[in-house]
Amino acid sequence: MGEIHHADHGWVTPAVSYFVACVGAFVALRSARWALVSRGRTRAVWLLFASTSLGAGIWSMHFIAMLGFSVTGVEIGYRPGLTVLSLLVAVAVVGVGLFTVGYWRRRVLALLVGGLTTGLGVAAMHYLGMAAMVLPGTLGYDRPTVAASVAIAVVAATAALWAALNIRGTLAVLAAAPVMGVAVCAMHYTGMAALSVQLDLSRSTEAGVMALQFIFPLGVGLGCYVFFGSLAFAVSPSRSDSQPLLAGPAAPLPPRPPRASGTARAAGAARTPGDQGSPLLPQRRPLGGAARR
Repeated sequence: MGEIHHADHGWVTPAVSYFVACVGAFVALRSARWALVSRGRTRAVWLLFASTSLGAGIWSMHFIAMLGFSVTGVEIGYRPGLTVLSLLVAVAVVGVGLFTVGYWRRRVLALLVGGLTTGLGVAAMHYLGMAAMVLPGTLGYDRPTVAASVAIAVVAATAALWAALNIRGTLAVLAAAPVMGVAVCAMHYTGMAALSVQLDLSRSTEAGVMALQFIFPLGVGLGCYVFFGSLAFAVSPSRSDSQPLLAGPAAPLPPRPPRASGTARAAGAARTPGDQGSPLLPQRRPLGGAARR
């Protein structure tokens, strides 16, 4: 049985992974809010950006945390194909959940269906990423702990979709994003607690690529995407009748009323609206024989 370490570099990898999860949640919540107050193609674009941000944030959190994972005496590699597939799964399942709550009118049912689908998909992403590991041995899992991690993923996904539907202001999003980050990290480390490794040094590890050669650059790139995306939407207003400051056209200025001359203003002030001789009102034409002399 191999000795497992989940924080081989101390608190650096858990702290950075938690920060990335929080930033991804923040960007996704802001984008989802703009989607709900938009229509047509604009709504789909906002939901797509929210899906990419949250899915990439969860995936980046997972693999940044995995940089601190080690087994005593062995080197760990990763299969690039399965690793990229796990990223696509994360973005796709989060997109299913967000598009469900974004377009389905029955909000409660959409929340339950979207939360269940997204939670199961996030759990699938986690264990697919674990299956991408290449080491001289076999992986085993404690089933009750795995079930607990899946339950946490479903609850966290449902909470995230509920927040997307109900949280509006920037301060509220800033308060909700760390809570979502805790939920994502709790799901990850609960799943990691279910893991055991049975070493078999006769197995080949040639198919794997070292994490610092592949996963770290990809994770940093996605993390930068989520971070700079948060800068773009942090200043966007919360009202539904306005546009984002850094994304979207500026509102047109109202037309300026014509400026009256000084003589017209003096004449208008001296005469009442009922005066027959006012140049600002149409003259009445006399009726019948009174008009003829």
